[in-house]
Amino acid sequence: MSDTDLEYDSILLVSFGAPEARADVMPFLENVVRGKNVPPERLKEVAAHYNHFEGGSPLNDQNRALIAAIEDELRKNDIDLPVYWGNRNWNPFIVEALRQMRDDGKKRALAFITSAYSSYSGCRQYLENIAQARQELGEGATVVDKLRAFYNHPGFIEANVDNLRAALDSLPKERRESARVAFTAHSIPNAMAETCEYVAQLEETARLVAEGARHERWQLVYQSRSGPPHVPWLGPDILDHLDALSQLNTTDVIVVPIGFMSDHLEVIWDLEHEAKTHAEDLGLTLTRAPTVGPHPAFIAMIRELIEERLGKVSVKQTLGTRGPAPDVCPPDCCRYQPRVSRPPQAK
Repeated sequence: MSDTDLEYDSILLVSFGAPEARADVMPFLENVVRGKNVPPERLKEVAAHYNHFEGGSPLNDQNRALIAAIEDELRKNDIDLPVYWGNRNWNPFIVEALRQMRDDGKKRALAFITSAYSSYSGCRQYLENIAQARQELGEGATVVDKLRAFYNHPGFIEANVDNLRAALDSLPKERRESARVAFTAHSIPNAMAETCEYVAQLEETARLVAEGARHERWQLVYQSRSGPPHVPWLGPDILDHLDALSQLNTTDVIVVPIGFMSDHLEVIWDLEHEAKTHAEDLGLTLTRAPTVGPHPAFIAMIRELIEERLGKVSVKQTLGTRGPAPDVCPPDCCRYQPRVSRPPQAK
């Protein structure tokens, strides 16, 4: 019997991972940057962000809540599949989850990766992590198939639209129409962006959310870059964008983190601390919309993506013009090899 003849018998939630105590921070960050050209000073800077919150990130607790919500949604819809959890960079690691799944007799799983978009770091690298874990476990390791990218799924768009509308409604009525909306996502190296549809997908999500909220003043910006300064990453950065808005007689900025699924440290620190402080210094009022994590439409979307692969629905739901992402990524999808780059020499 081939792998594709096996019935799906489990769900694997795959996430980035996060430390939960001060002692975890540096080992976690070393896992994150292993094999990457990240300056030591940047590592110390990020460690200070975690230590500001006593070394903990809300991400793991949010994933626990997400798993509970998925389990409840599946149960209500008579889908009897247990949900396991594995992280790329911290406990519980993907290999630990797959070991437990193998020991529980699970043969084939559907993986929900907590990234809506296609890129090396947000898709292909997770598939490589899963393949490496399966190889480590050897014969009998659970087969894992990834659910499709969902950046244009109606449930994902609805959740972001609701969150944007709520943020706009929190402003005095006379200031809502003139407010500027900044959709944010994690920056990646330009060289990585050239190998995937990350930017095009983000632009589509931003457009669909803005149209759904009926708000015309918006721009896609980026945050949380971590590479050497001389290596080009996607921009504009949120802080530079705020500088530009301050020159346009702008009063209010709504930040919508469409690139993130939950309110983890990069959202809380980079937006609520750094960006908000910078905005205040510029005389701007910054309001951050929540991420989609606990929104009922987002949870229902995950169930619908699972139903697609179980053959329970005949039409894959999408909004916009790009259509559904493939269930199986093409062999060369999002392939990326970091370029060796050195800072320019003084002359």
